[in-house]
Amino acid sequence: MIEIPHLHHLPPDRFETATILKKMAAASRKLAELKGVAASIPNQGILINALGMQEAKDSSAIENIVTTHDELFKDDAFPEGPANPATKEVLRYRQALRVGFEAVRQNGIITLNHIEAIQAELEQNSAGMRRLPGTALKNGAGDTVYTPPQGHATIVALMRDLERFINDPAIFDADPLIKMALIHFQFESIHPFYDGNGRTGRIINVLYLVKEGLLDIPVLYLSRHIVRTKTDYYRLLQAVRDRDAWEEWVAYMLTAVEQTAGETITTIHAIKAALLDAKHRIRSRYKFYSQDLINNLFTHPYTKIEFIERDLKVSRLTATKYLNALTEGGFLEKRKIGRSNYYINLALNAILTRDSLRGE
Repeated sequence: MIEIPHLHHLPPDRFETATILKKMAAASRKLAELKGVAASIPNQGILINALGMQEAKDSSAIENIVTTHDELFKDDAFPEGPANPATKEVLRYRQALRVGFEAVRQNGIITLNHIEAIQAELEQNSAGMRRLPGTALKNGAGDTVYTPPQGHATIVALMRDLERFINDPAIFDADPLIKMALIHFQFESIHPFYDGNGRTGRIINVLYLVKEGLLDIPVLYLSRHIVRTKTDYYRLLQAVRDRDAWEEWVAYMLTAVEQTAGETITTIHAIKAALLDAKHRIRSRYKFYSQDLINNLFTHPYTKIEFIERDLKVSRLTATKYLNALTEGGFLEKRKIGRSNYYINLALNAILTRDSLRGE
């Protein structure tokens, strides 16, 4: 078994190479731009919900948990209805992200308890950190290439070290983006849980950026980049273990931040433009226009009568009239599932599904 390094033993100046400094500057600029663009949409819940579902879908795909946007949005609108297990798992990811974000917002730190709560939400169990041996990482040929720590006491000790590294800036004096890359490597190498380690680790990435003030809300999701470069992702993780190739790993993660931030900025601009267009056209054509209506339509790619009743505090008959009028006006598309109708926000759906296709 390869011994996991203590991160605070790494010299911070090791990461002051010309390549890393250049990549870090580019990533930091894009991240700052993303923070500003995200803040330009007054209702942050719109971004958290829409982009959170995108991240949940992509992060789960890395673990071969695959669903479609249509299945995902339908199950978001009808959680009580039948859905394939993959869709349910993806939506649990979004909820786990919310659990973590709320903890960081309230406490300003990321503790082991928070990490365990995220994983428990993902896996819907309270097994906690591993107590039984057996976890191993295999390559395509089935050969074991890495065996993480096996003893419960060792796992707990390593996670407590990581908790200190995450929350105490004095331990390692380096840019937060470099620290995020190191934290991600360490968490995935400890592999503290029986299941959900990859998805939990990717949630920690964005929560750490929020904790450090680089983002106000969790909207930078690296999973799409990792899906595209999955072979490099696993190869570079293993290269750190095999030959201490930290610089290559950090450079990869900085590139992921820069590219993902740029794509997310484009997506947010598109959502903002679609939102403003809908707002102006609905306000000019319908007396029932309200900001609550706009918020509803852009928080739920697929909305339904009950959502409008709840958010606008109107009767079912009134909610139905609103949605049918917007369908006739070309804003929505009406579909049926069982005996219930649902309504697709055509502009938002086009943005989210187009981005997914571009990312593949």
